[in-house]
Amino acid sequence: MAASATTGALYPLLGKLTQLLGEEYKKLTGVRKQASFLKDELSAMKALLDKMELMDKLDSPAKNWRDDIREMSYDMENCIDDFIHDIEEGARAKKGFPGKMAQRLRRLIKRHQIANRIQEFKGLAEEANARRKKYNIDECINSSPKTVAVDRRMTAIYKEAASLVGIDGPREELVSLLMDSQMKLKVVSIVGFGGLGKTTLAKQVYDEVGEQFDYKAFFSVSQRPEVKSLLVGLQLKLGMKDSSHAYELQDIIDCLREHLKHKRYFIVVDDLWDQQAWDIISCAFPDNSTGSRVMVTTRLDDVAVKACQSDRACIYRMKPLKEQDSRKLFFDRVFGSENVCPSQLKEISVEILRKCGGLPLAIITIASLLASHEARLLNEWEIIKNSLGTKFVTKPTLEEMRGILNLSYMHLPVYLRPCFLYLGMYPEDREIERDDLVRQWIAEGFVCSSHRADLDDVAKSYFNELVNRSMIQPGRTSYGEVLSCRVHDMMLDLILSKSTEDNFISVAYNCEDMARLHSWKYKVRRLSLQSSVGGATSETLATSMTQVRSYVQFTKSQYTPPLSKFKYLRVLAFEFPSLLQTTIDLTAIGHLFLLRYLKVSGTYVVVAFPAEIQGLVHLETLVVNSERTESFPSDISCLPNLFHLVLPRRIGLPKGIKKMRSIRTLSCWEMSESSLEDIKGLSELTNLRELYLSMPLNKCLTLEQEDALVSSIRMLRDLKCLELNWMRGCGDPNSQLYSLHGPPRRLEVLHLPWLEFRRVPTWIGELCCLRMLDLKVLHLSCDEFRVLGELPSLVYVKLYVVDVSQDKVVVGMGLFPVLEHFYFECAKDVNVYLSFEAGAMPKVQTLSLNSSWGAWRGATPVGMECLPCLHKIKLMHVWPRLGVHAKLESAFKGAVSLHPRHPSVTFC
Repeated sequence: MAASATTGALYPLLGKLTQLLGEEYKKLTGVRKQASFLKDELSAMKALLDKMELMDKLDSPAKNWRDDIREMSYDMENCIDDFIHDIEEGARAKKGFPGKMAQRLRRLIKRHQIANRIQEFKGLAEEANARRKKYNIDECINSSPKTVAVDRRMTAIYKEAASLVGIDGPREELVSLLMDSQMKLKVVSIVGFGGLGKTTLAKQVYDEVGEQFDYKAFFSVSQRPEVKSLLVGLQLKLGMKDSSHAYELQDIIDCLREHLKHKRYFIVVDDLWDQQAWDIISCAFPDNSTGSRVMVTTRLDDVAVKACQSDRACIYRMKPLKEQDSRKLFFDRVFGSENVCPSQLKEISVEILRKCGGLPLAIITIASLLASHEARLLNEWEIIKNSLGTKFVTKPTLEEMRGILNLSYMHLPVYLRPCFLYLGMYPEDREIERDDLVRQWIAEGFVCSSHRADLDDVAKSYFNELVNRSMIQPGRTSYGEVLSCRVHDMMLDLILSKSTEDNFISVAYNCEDMARLHSWKYKVRRLSLQSSVGGATSETLATSMTQVRSYVQFTKSQYTPPLSKFKYLRVLAFEFPSLLQTTIDLTAIGHLFLLRYLKVSGTYVVVAFPAEIQGLVHLETLVVNSERTESFPSDISCLPNLFHLVLPRRIGLPKGIKKMRSIRTLSCWEMSESSLEDIKGLSELTNLRELYLSMPLNKCLTLEQEDALVSSIRMLRDLKCLELNWMRGCGDPNSQLYSLHGPPRRLEVLHLPWLEFRRVPTWIGELCCLRMLDLKVLHLSCDEFRVLGELPSLVYVKLYVVDVSQDKVVVGMGLFPVLEHFYFECAKDVNVYLSFEAGAMPKVQTLSLNSSWGAWRGATPVGMECLPCLHKIKLMHVWPRLGVHAKLESAFKGAVSLHPRHPSVTFC
């Protein structure tokens, strides 16, 4: 049973009390009797608590009663977890007479302790029931108005949101403002109320004009910026990964200025809140008289004026959507079209829409809520309409906007609420990886499965449902699948407010926040450090932090949690900026017997592990994205429930990996450090779904190792994703990888970017589920190309050909039926060797062409006008010499003028 936001661990607790009543613990007579009584007491409260969870407002006695039950459930679950752990640990101890006697004595002591603790909880439960009767809490709840019922959905399909209507005019106006002939550095500000769509508009402009600059970057600042970390992130976005290891602010600014000194650049500074942050950030932008541009989005007029140096001609003020644009956005989201709206809902739809005041965020949020009501009953819509404020249409306020967002939260199914609130663990404006998030949900116990459905699949459907309801904004996508998300800052404000109310998560930005948490009336259950917290010692805070279940840290801090005392941790994560240098001491994690999720991310972070971690029997995810580890546990292959493993760099496959049969995701950066026996052991990992194997550029596998790897891959029948990253010529006819027999038929993603094949391997033609392919071949014939083109599920292809055996590679009619992106690279002039027949690639939208070593001529592929959905053409590595750039530009402009969609052409 899943944990809840408002009732805490009550539901999992009932399951564990039931476990204590099972056959396994029948000898613990006293404990079982107390557990039975406690289970009955809590079960009697459950129905009432279920009703309370659906209510937005409770009177003080009812809320206090519910909060006490929530906190008690956490403490009870911790107590039972301790007891069960001690019993199981004793059962694993060495046998023999002395061992048995010690185990019996330990069990008697633990039985006495748990009986006493349950007796205490029994008294608390009886007291809670007495207060329930004294304050007539049942009667208060039953007489309270009900919230609107929401049908529960578990959709795993992400429907891409339509482009924001009404944005064309503002976009063109901003493009005109930016792209004038002025050569000095120009700053343009977009200013407006939260929820107007400033970021969306800025992103549209960025996408439209960004390719015209040498360098471009889009980054968010937020309310509490770590300016140093932001500028380090900007360095990475500008391709400065190896520019400097310095982490002093002035050094970072100097590096940025030097990098941009002679370049034309376009940078978007999104969500700027104060002038002081701008004063520092703007120092990194040199005025080099190359026509560079900076665009700022902000809610604050004084910040907009400051950024533009008081040039009010460079300030664009966002306005609410016009009525016709509001109607289109609303009706398209709810019904698909205004013409499809049922007649009985037309009038009330217009009334609801009017209350949204033309704010896109309000319209999208309410429309997504209404779209989730499949029954579309008029009385339900009336309740929603009456829940909206009346002033919003004339004068929108933060409080009114918060009310609209809160309405969507209250209509979330109960199982989605803790998942949604958990997003508050992440800093404002952060892009959140879906896989990280759903694995944290699972580790925390927010996801439950019925009918033995896979927990990962269920959690991903939760994520998709939050996207569909517009509670989170899709970030990075891959052909219909959302891989990351962002949280609107106004939605994050709601999350943090709800989390404080329910003591769900606690966020600390400074030492004052840590001191406040120390004196907080409740124990801290989930803690997120989002700034450089200092001035507090671990001893001072240890008492109030020992009950923490999730601990996440996003920057270096003087406050280092005493991990040995955090024994109830389920989730532990350190996610640091890439260039930050620090050491994370994890030598005490062996005490965290409930730990399920562990991640350390930061290129220059040094991680110290204990010698052994086999006590972490519940660990499901271990991800280490760092260059160095002082030590790495030798017994990692003994973990029985490890599903997802990303090994640190310079660490080969674990010794005895064949025992890790639970593994589903495996990533190893240093295959050359792996023994032949462990490479063979991969064949035993029959639950493996994703396999990522890499090596440094100067290393490769021996033929014996490669043969062992190929033999292992053949046995991984359920493998869906395979990526092999190392440089090796596979032109050798004895290479088993080229002549692989019986490949995993369920492969969906195959990335082999550096392995060089003589020809297209015939076994690739057997992969009917393949969606994405990255392949390098020495020679390519039309027949081999047809093998790829007949794959029925392929949506993305990146193909690098060293030589072409015939005059042309012809993409024939009917080939690549669902392909959306075609990337073709050739050592010769790709434009000469590539042509398209009518009926080929009917769904391709992006065509990326790359001619290695600058072997471009002034020609275009024949037949591009036959690609009906072509939207974008990208020409890669066009050297600006001998007039080639001008010739190609002229040739492609002529070609796209013949195309009915007039696709864009960009040079990269």
